[in-house]
Amino acid sequence: MRCGTIANDTDGRGGWWVTRRQDESLYIVPEHARDLLAGRCPDPFSILGRHNAGKVDIIRAFYPDAAKVRLVVERPRSAPAERAMRQIDDTGLYIGTVPQGARYHFRVTWADAVEEAADPYSFGPVIDEHDLRLFAEGRSFHADAMLGAHPVTLHGVDGVLFAVWAPNALRVSVIGDFNIWDGRRHSMRLRHTAGIWEIFLPGISPGERYKFEIMAKNETLLPQKADPFARFSERPPATASIVTSGVRYAWDDDAWMDTRGARQAPGSSISIYEVHIASWRRPGGDPDRTATWGDLTRELIPYVTQAGFTHIELLPIMEHPFGGSWGYQSLGLFAPSARHGTPAEFAAFMNACHAAGLGVILDWVPAHFPNDVHGLACFDGTALFEHSDPREGIHRDWNTLIYNFGRHEVREFLISSALMWLQHYHVDGLRVDAVASMLYRDYSRQEGDWVPNIHGGRENLEAVSFIRELTDAISREVPDAVIIAEESTAWPGVTRATSEGGLGFSFKWNMGWMHDTLSFIQRDPLWRGHHLSEILFGMHYGFSERFVLSLSHDEVTHGKGSLIARMPGDHWQKHASLRSYLAFMWCHPGKKLLFMGCELAQAHEWNHDGEVDWAATGDPLKAGMQVLVRDLNRTMRLYPALHELDCDPAGFSWLIGDDVSNAVFAWIRFAVSGSPVVIVWNTTPVIRENYWTGLPSGGYWHEILNTDAGIYGGSNVGNGGGVNAQSRPAHGQDWSCELTLPPLAVIVLSSARTEV
Repeated sequence: MRCGTIANDTDGRGGWWVTRRQDESLYIVPEHARDLLAGRCPDPFSILGRHNAGKVDIIRAFYPDAAKVRLVVERPRSAPAERAMRQIDDTGLYIGTVPQGARYHFRVTWADAVEEAADPYSFGPVIDEHDLRLFAEGRSFHADAMLGAHPVTLHGVDGVLFAVWAPNALRVSVIGDFNIWDGRRHSMRLRHTAGIWEIFLPGISPGERYKFEIMAKNETLLPQKADPFARFSERPPATASIVTSGVRYAWDDDAWMDTRGARQAPGSSISIYEVHIASWRRPGGDPDRTATWGDLTRELIPYVTQAGFTHIELLPIMEHPFGGSWGYQSLGLFAPSARHGTPAEFAAFMNACHAAGLGVILDWVPAHFPNDVHGLACFDGTALFEHSDPREGIHRDWNTLIYNFGRHEVREFLISSALMWLQHYHVDGLRVDAVASMLYRDYSRQEGDWVPNIHGGRENLEAVSFIRELTDAISREVPDAVIIAEESTAWPGVTRATSEGGLGFSFKWNMGWMHDTLSFIQRDPLWRGHHLSEILFGMHYGFSERFVLSLSHDEVTHGKGSLIARMPGDHWQKHASLRSYLAFMWCHPGKKLLFMGCELAQAHEWNHDGEVDWAATGDPLKAGMQVLVRDLNRTMRLYPALHELDCDPAGFSWLIGDDVSNAVFAWIRFAVSGSPVVIVWNTTPVIRENYWTGLPSGGYWHEILNTDAGIYGGSNVGNGGGVNAQSRPAHGQDWSCELTLPPLAVIVLSSARTEV
């Protein structure tokens, strides 16, 4: 392909441009430029940009649909010089020359505008080779600092560096409003060391929308892809990624960050309020509106603080295309969802939580991802992030794809995401969703629909390796953060250190406790005495892991009904049973988690399109439940025996666990730094008079909490504020007391009263 006409060009303004015959050889176009014009060129930098030809540099540019393109040569001691570039056969390919090494840019005339543009193909490789090697070797746990879209300044020119991992692509381009979404305009450079494509686009600034256009090896053009490492995206259903500023938020939460390690230690008081942001409260009661981070700062933070919780746990806020997934089908693992505001507004929310003394835990989903075409599925024309074999790569339950944990780059992608939330946004912990589905190759699969591991077993060895790598990275880089496993099986050592053969989590949701105890409390009180084992069994393994007792969103959806709806009896008895059950939970070893709405005994099942039934608090029994939850949190925090040895068998002892006829339980909680606490639970609606229970010491025992108190909606049966211990052995103790047990109630006794 050759230039058709060679003509004289004159600047018209003097300077170094003179009327002269151009060397025809300078306008010979490389033969492989045909691939560029066809949109399938794997190496656009070999054609476009600056190419030396002795005393001059040949400049080639590709601007299809431009009216004309002129070279503007920047001269150090005089005004810029300008001359037209020659278009080759109406292809959109333009050629011009500049003195060797001269700085230049383009003036591009479009049908409706004139654009001044630096040449993206005049810049050399940007990403350091050492960083590329680390990524290729699986040692880059901050890959988001390299991949994605980053505003930078190169050689005094402001712009954005785009980089994406797509090792099997034939061609990758950045597309956006800045190039009319034309994939021919900004094809990227492949860095072969790591299969990463990069390009620096001058003049691009934060706020620009963009995607990647990828051509597979077979020259198939794939659906436009969002950036896997995007820090922000359009609000769904739109799917473009958005360039964000590299400016860091001005944090002022040093006081919190300096103390959060102690606040989140196994011996600390932790109670978590689990929230689905969209359905917690609809602004103005409008069902079509979704709360912003500013709304949540004004309303959620004071609500949770007043309720006495120590932490908020947010269902996944990472960008996700389908709201009905509640965030659990995330695609933007580095982007706070645009449904609630900008990344800076999320950072401000985090800062406000810390100022209020609240920690924030995010649900995070490395177990699977949705198959939306703009996402990670078949990203470069191959199964890149996922497995190619559906027996390994598809979750039948959710019709989602499973990450290939055996790939270095996939593990780096996920670990980089986890560390980004913890470090960039000061998030205090991650709750890792669906860990059981990661650990077992046959999880929810029929015989023949799964692939055994290399030893013929069902364990997913690659996933186990990934989890250990993840928890080790977090322990090393953010040691005061917590990482919590939703793991529903008896996999050993979930919270044991990886150096001891464990998975390295800080805590594990106690799913067995939840299932057994809910089964018990849903029974007619007449039959509860025959099922005491459902309460007792949890302590057979209660200290095998560091547990969080969870009554989560999963227990109030999918037809299960609300917690209060599952309680037996009339309206009053339902609320009394739930009050006693929550008190039992708060007085049982383990950290606590309660889903929104449960604190006010919401009658209906959770609906992600609705909101918490705030009007329900007009019912005194529901308002009383709110007050009880507040007082449970306060009591747990004030009395070390109710939290200090949550994860140590020395902190617990049964007193009564065999009273089949009365269906009464009693136990002791101990502390290193405080007095013991005795808890007695009457699970029937019958008042038990003159009921004796053992005590660990003499003196006066204060009734520090009674779920039958009138303030909670109870019948005000109790022990007048406390009882005197008597030197009468009972239940293995040298002391005991005679109690009146309220109906369907828990009473908590302490020999030392702690005031707020």
